[in-house]
Amino acid sequence: MSGETRTASAPPLAISSPGATAAEPGGRRRPVLRYLGTPLALAAVLLVLYLWVSGLALDSIEQRTLNWEYIHTRVLEHLRLTAVATLLVVIIAIPVGILLSRPGARWLSPVVLGLANLGQATPAIGLLALLTIQFGIGFTIALVGLIAYAVLPVLRNTIIGIQQVDPALIEAARGMGMTRGQVLRRVEIKLAVPVILAGLRTALVMAVGVATLATFVNAGGLGDIIVNGIKLQRTPVLVTGGVLTAVIAFFVDWLGSVTENALRPRGI
Repeated sequence: MSGETRTASAPPLAISSPGATAAEPGGRRRPVLRYLGTPLALAAVLLVLYLWVSGLALDSIEQRTLNWEYIHTRVLEHLRLTAVATLLVVIIAIPVGILLSRPGARWLSPVVLGLANLGQATPAIGLLALLTIQFGIGFTIALVGLIAYAVLPVLRNTIIGIQQVDPALIEAARGMGMTRGQVLRRVEIKLAVPVILAGLRTALVMAVGVATLATFVNAGGLGDIIVNGIKLQRTPVLVTGGVLTAVIAFFVDWLGSVTENALRPRGI
């Protein structure tokens, strides 16, 4: 009788175990689908754009812009301008933000942030016009304008991210025998990484959009396609330039999101 009782109680355990294991694959699939959703959607948008343009009877003027060689060159110019500007923003803004977060230099923060804010307070096209009048045209002028426009989010987030670290954690690290430099590297900067990356992500998206204005200083980019569509009154050209710019902006935002999650310290 006792043996029968034990065998009768076994099935509930056998039923509950598969349910627990079956939930695990779904839990793993959801993050994967979340990460792949944006690239797949952007690929679908590009496919629809290609099929739409391919189905149109393009005239000779439109064909001069809507061809693989021209579009490929403009996209590479746009990406190059955005990547170089973002790299220089990181090199400039993060070290300056770390310096301004130190107690002895905090009084300088309002002054530096005010100067950095001038880049965004001034309309991007007006800033490029002023730089062109003073220094001429070209890639370097567009780069300076982009840096001035995108430096504020990274600088501000670096300062805020480090300053908002719990003082108790800093005191605990000092109590463990760490020097100020070690506390900064191992505690403050690591805990500020999510906030810094959020600012960098914002700067990247802004740089992609503002880079379209580089066409007005003869620096190329997707702005050439957009301006051609406006000047020539060709809707397919205008739509192609606008959609490509939007796709790149969404893609770099997705890359920033993936990087932010990958570099986020565990437990935050």
